[in-house]
Amino acid sequence: MFDVSFANESYLFLLLLIPALGVWYYYRQRRQQSDVQYSSLKPFADLPRTRKERMRHAPFILRMGALALLIIALARPQSTSHGQNVYTEGIDIVLALDISGSMLAEDFQPNRIEAAKAVAQDFIDGRTNDRIGLVIFSGESFTQCPLTTDYPVLKNLLHQVKPGMIEDGTAIGLGLATAVSRLKDSKAKSRVIILLTDGMNNRGEIDPITAAQIAQTYGIRVYTIGVGTVGSAPYPMPTPFGTRYQMIPVDLDEKMLSQIADMTDGKYFRATDNRTLRNIYKEIDKLEKSRIEVRSYKRYAELFYNYAGIALLLLLVDVGISHTWLRKLP
Repeated sequence: MFDVSFANESYLFLLLLIPALGVWYYYRQRRQQSDVQYSSLKPFADLPRTRKERMRHAPFILRMGALALLIIALARPQSTSHGQNVYTEGIDIVLALDISGSMLAEDFQPNRIEAAKAVAQDFIDGRTNDRIGLVIFSGESFTQCPLTTDYPVLKNLLHQVKPGMIEDGTAIGLGLATAVSRLKDSKAKSRVIILLTDGMNNRGEIDPITAAQIAQTYGIRVYTIGVGTVGSAPYPMPTPFGTRYQMIPVDLDEKMLSQIADMTDGKYFRATDNRTLRNIYKEIDKLEKSRIEVRSYKRYAELFYNYAGIALLLLLVDVGISHTWLRKLP
C-alpha cells in the first residue's frame, strides 16, 4: 500500500486562490457586454446552443486545473510505502563459545571447536527473526558479533573463530559477563545465552556464579553445555616429527555449569559426541518465542514531475484551443 505525503505542505494554502479566481471569473462574465447592441434577443431564444458556446469556459477551467496542479507540485508530493510496525515471533540469543586450546581435542569430529561451530551454524540457519550475537572467550573474552539478524555476516564471523585468537585459558565468568552485557539492554521479552565450554574456570576477574547472578538480575536465561567425552580425550601435540596425540583428562566443572543454569531458569546439557551436541541445539531451538518489533523502512518517491507534467499538458491544450477552435475575434 502507498500513501501520498507533502514535503512542503504550507504551499497547499495557495489552493484557496482557485475558488477566489472562480468567483472573480463569474462576476467578470456577467459584467461583460457585447459591442453589438440588440433591441431584443427573443428571436434567438429557441435556437439550440452550439458546442462552442457550451465550451466557452473550457480555457478558464484548464488554466485553473493547471494552476492547482502546479501548486500541488510546489508542495512536493511524495509517495511513501505504508509505514507500519510489523510484530514477529523472536528471541534475543547470544552464543558464548569457549575457544581455549583444549577445544582442539578430537573426541568430536574433526575436533571440539569445529563441531561446535558446525552445530552453531545449523542452529543459526534454523532461526528466522531472532537476533543472534556471538561472544568468544578463553583467557579473555570479547564480542565477535553483536546482536543481529544479518545471518550471513554472523556465520562468516563464526567461521573465522579459532583457538589462539586471544590469550589461552578458560575464563567462563568473564565470557558469561560479556554475553550478559550484550543482552541487558535488549527489549525482547525472552533473552537467552547459550554458553559452551569444555573446562573449568581458571582465569578472569569475574567468578562464574557472580556473572550468573548478574544474568539472573536482568532476567536472562542461561543454557550451559559441557563438551567432552567421559574419561580422557586425544589431543594433538605438534612435535619435530609431526603431530602426535596425547590422551588428556576431560576436566569439566559440571556442578558449576548446572548451578549457573539453575540460577537463571535455564538448563545444563552434557555433550559427549557430535550427535548429542546436535540434539542439544535442537532442543534449545524449541525455546519459547517472544514478540519483537521489526520496523520496516519507508521508500520515498517524488511525484513533482507527475503533477508538473500534467499541468503543462493542460496549458498546452488551453493555448491550442484558445487560438484555434475557441479563438475570439476582436
